[in-house]
Amino acid sequence: MDLRIDEPAGLARWLPLGLAVLAAALLGLGLIFWIAANWDTLGRFGRFAVLQGAIVAMGAGALLRPAWRAPLALLVLLATGALFAYFGQTYQTGADPWQLFALWAALTLPLALALRSELLWTPWVLVAFVGIALWIHAHAGHRWRVEPDDLAVHFAGWAAAGALVLAMSSFARRFTGAGAWALRCAVTLAVIVITSTALAALFSMPIAAHFAAGLLVLALLASAFVPRAGFDVFALSAVALGLNTLVVAGLARLLFEGARGDPIGRLFLLGALAAGLLAGTVSGVLKLARSYSSEGGAA
Repeated sequence: MDLRIDEPAGLARWLPLGLAVLAAALLGLGLIFWIAANWDTLGRFGRFAVLQGAIVAMGAGALLRPAWRAPLALLVLLATGALFAYFGQTYQTGADPWQLFALWAALTLPLALALRSELLWTPWVLVAFVGIALWIHAHAGHRWRVEPDDLAVHFAGWAAAGALVLAMSSFARRFTGAGAWALRCAVTLAVIVITSTALAALFSMPIAAHFAAGLLVLALLASAFVPRAGFDVFALSAVALGLNTLVVAGLARLLFEGARGDPIGRLFLLGALAAGLLAGTVSGVLKLARSYSSEGGAA
């Protein structure tokens, strides 16, 4: 009996690259930990010199060695963040944390555009979304709150999140070079930002306008991934999960708010509605995926 197992497709390509990226991430963290361990020995000038020297050296290496370009560029991204973190800690400029993340994302954007790889776009998207979340927090009174007066702030944050999703999508791929994982990371973080705000609005007294706005924004986002040109099964599923969560939570408040008597029947009804909604969503996403797959095979 032949027990041989074939090598997974693409392993020869992705395994060395994945190991290189893992090594770059560990080296970046090692640099930060080494500076922390030698904090008193290095002094202020020494710490800045090490961080800036690492950025220049890794950047030059990425320019001169194409085979090492992706992991070295990732090291540049990490070292840049460490430099801004140390700058903010040393000089106490009074700047909000979101400004440091925004500057970090802005200064490393040309590097991501030049590299045109999702290996750099994916962590860059994470940095940008942290900046967006901190911006919302700062302009909402430095509190994670959902109040009617903050609707414009949340709308602006959601618009920035949507712009990042569009920048990572297939429509802009010819300009950015971003891949599927950068898009999926952006969509996942956008869904988290929008859904968490809408859920907080739902359980406010009374229900804040953010809940209806969140439903509308997620519905528009889902419609962008339905056509064949922009279809991505992960992205559409993530947005659909956010929509399902909001709808089920809204039904729960509708069924239980001010209700009297035995809640078992209402719980059973809510469970049946949630299961039916989830089943219908999964069926729709799979039907689209199979339809586009069969059309691609026929072509």
